[in-house]
Amino acid sequence: MRKLKHDEIERPSPSEVAHLPKHPISVVVHNVRSIYNVGSIFRTSDAARIEHLHLSGYTGTPEHKDLHKTALGAQDTVAWTDQPSARSVLQQHRQAGYSLAALEITDEPTPIDQVTSEQFPLCLVVGNEVQGVDDAIIQDMDLAFEIPQYGAKQSLNVAVAYGIAIFDLVRRYRALCGPPTDA
Repeated sequence: MRKLKHDEIERPSPSEVAHLPKHPISVVVHNVRSIYNVGSIFRTSDAARIEHLHLSGYTGTPEHKDLHKTALGAQDTVAWTDQPSARSVLQQHRQAGYSLAALEITDEPTPIDQVTSEQFPLCLVVGNEVQGVDDAIIQDMDLAFEIPQYGAKQSLNVAVAYGIAIFDLVRRYRALCGPPTDA
């Protein structure tokens, strides 16, 4: 075994990524205060090839130069919009047939491995580093996903939790439906 060199790793170019089919998952990033967390969410979203990032509330956008330190160019490969209202984005997704899910600890969690093919397309909400997803948003959700905690802490950093959840969702989608297609 040996570590591959950067030029040995086969990856699509940014222009090719724009034309590849995306996994049917949109994400609302609401009131995330750290621009570094937002940048990390962009980078993970590129790796997972999600449909769209909706940045809402006071979540920073790619215009902030410090986002580029963690996004490493993903701000140019992930479709994104700056939305004043998370709830209006969620209403639009609901009308378009998306299931709505929060990445939050609730009294009714759904294990990601129990998500059905009918629950895709899916719109996932991630929230503030301290307060999590707003209670008013939680009330509108169909599903809530949480990352099991086995230590003393009750939560993970939002960008870390997002990375775990989004890849579990992508794996689940691919197991149920196969890779995304343009059809």
